[in-house]
Amino acid sequence: MQANINTHILNEALTSLSRGFRSLKGIGNVEAKSSDDILFDEWDWEVGVGLYGDFRDAKERNDQAALERIGRWYDWQIQRGLPRRQVNSTAPMLTLALLAEHFQRDDWKSIVEEWADWIHTKMPKTEEEGYQHLVKERDNDGELWDDTLFMAALFMGAAGKLCQRPEWTQEAQYQYLCHIRFLGDTRSGLFYHGWTFLGRHNFANALWARGNAWLTLSIPELFRILEPQSVTARQLKNVYLTQVRALKECQRKDGMFHTLLNDPSSPIEASATAAIGYGLLAGCREGLLDITEYQEMIHLCLNAVIKRINENGILEEVSDGTAMGHSLEFYKQIGNTPTPYGQALASLFLSEYRSFTNKTH
Repeated sequence: MQANINTHILNEALTSLSRGFRSLKGIGNVEAKSSDDILFDEWDWEVGVGLYGDFRDAKERNDQAALERIGRWYDWQIQRGLPRRQVNSTAPMLTLALLAEHFQRDDWKSIVEEWADWIHTKMPKTEEEGYQHLVKERDNDGELWDDTLFMAALFMGAAGKLCQRPEWTQEAQYQYLCHIRFLGDTRSGLFYHGWTFLGRHNFANALWARGNAWLTLSIPELFRILEPQSVTARQLKNVYLTQVRALKECQRKDGMFHTLLNDPSSPIEASATAAIGYGLLAGCREGLLDITEYQEMIHLCLNAVIKRINENGILEEVSDGTAMGHSLEFYKQIGNTPTPYGQALASLFLSEYRSFTNKTH
């Protein structure tokens, strides 16, 4: 793959993003200086995505010190006491499962096992046994959101593999199929943000960029963790291919994507752009698509993301955490703020790009 940004620039950008991630104490709360340790105070989805990005980059570089730094954050949080179990608080568990395997930590593995068992047996489910998007703010009765696949279903796959529980790995795959059924827009090939069984509709019919990006990213990531087989693999691959073809038509000339993918009047959004770029590369890595068809699209994403990393290592033009919108105007009014998931999605993308560049030279 021909790179138009060299490895030195990628390394500098990744170092800067990691420093920016470690400077965040809360959403929009940037410390004056970054820390050698991770400062983020709350155990929830925002940092969960951030930790996954940091972990994958550290593993790619075989950086033991960075892996130990992530481990210290988990030990600190566990000592403080873990929060109520729900979909979003499950997001940090994905990296804990991978760390438990890497460090052979039985104490972490026990926490992973207890949490996964709770999801499998006790967490509220919708009709057709989907994971109800239960969060700290509200129960969201009867609702499926595309965020859930990254926040909870991927963890169930990793936990099933770690704990040798095939029923959990099967459950993870079922959640993908269930969510795709109710969130997919068959006309565009893209995905709606949510679905409710109470009224049976897709809320505002929003083709939200970051929501779509969770699918673009998490489908190939499931192949990385689980290697789905037979008809499940076939279905997921074809849905993924249909989506990325549709995304190609939505990309701006500057590489960015709009918050509402089909509405040029909506703001552009950097975390979705980074996640889509990563999802394309991850799909190439897992053999789901051909790099030559998407090389230009990936390069456009890369240039757009690099340009939006500021002097403090913060990815700019990242929209705040997004509740379910009941009107399209709701999505246009979401403000931007420094977030750990913005840092992570950019890190995942740049790290994967560097890996591809190194393998093709």
